[in-house]
Amino acid sequence: MRYQELYEEMTGGRGGEALRGWAGRVLRDIASGASPVAGVRHPLGFLCLPLERTGEYGVCLHIWSGALPRAASTTSQIHCHSWDLVSHVLYGRVENVRADVGDAGGGAGDGAAGAAGGTPGHAGEAAAGDGGTTVPPGATHRVFEVVSDAGGDRILPTPRTVRCAPGVSEVYGPGETYTLPAGVFHSSVVPGGETATIALGHGRPGRSDLSLGPLGLGAHLVPRHRCDARETARAALHAAGRLS
Repeated sequence: MRYQELYEEMTGGRGGEALRGWAGRVLRDIASGASPVAGVRHPLGFLCLPLERTGEYGVCLHIWSGALPRAASTTSQIHCHSWDLVSHVLYGRVENVRADVGDAGGGAGDGAAGAAGGTPGHAGEAAAGDGGTTVPPGATHRVFEVVSDAGGDRILPTPRTVRCAPGVSEVYGPGETYTLPAGVFHSSVVPGGETATIALGHGRPGRSDLSLGPLGLGAHLVPRHRCDARETARAALHAAGRLS
């Protein structure tokens, strides 16, 4: 199945058996070496198996496990996407915690990046040289733009500082699907430590991937840790075993 077929299965309320069967076949193909997919250790704590990228559409399998190596984040787990997310839980649980984010010094929390101000990419480049030295009273985090390419993730401080607190929390279990629009700050917590999801992304023009981080952190590059064939196969076999 490709993006549209998966989207229809995930949002059509038909249950998760077809999705579990599809994911099991994909994982077994990766584990056996029949699929060329290579895993990527994501700084948000999961291992990503990228399956499809067609224009603004993408399909991945995400695996969280304490048995697999993890990449570390240099900012925080609080982030927002430049794309709409549709996520289906294959096994385990995902707690999606929306963040209550407001500009430092006033304004109600909005939980979204829509108030980031203009084009975050331009703001990030402008601030990269000084790390954003002006910090209003009450600020808890700086907003960073995350620009990803073949070299890794460029973490660029923007002039925007915010105050952030945990907001609404929702927990999803096996067979459940949830959606998250582009631009909503959140973090994902995995109770129990073992979870796998199918993640669909639909890119939205004009949006940027953003993360909240320390106020004084400067611009830097975070290399993406790409798994070799053995590590990828191990992760796929681990998830296939949990799924079955």
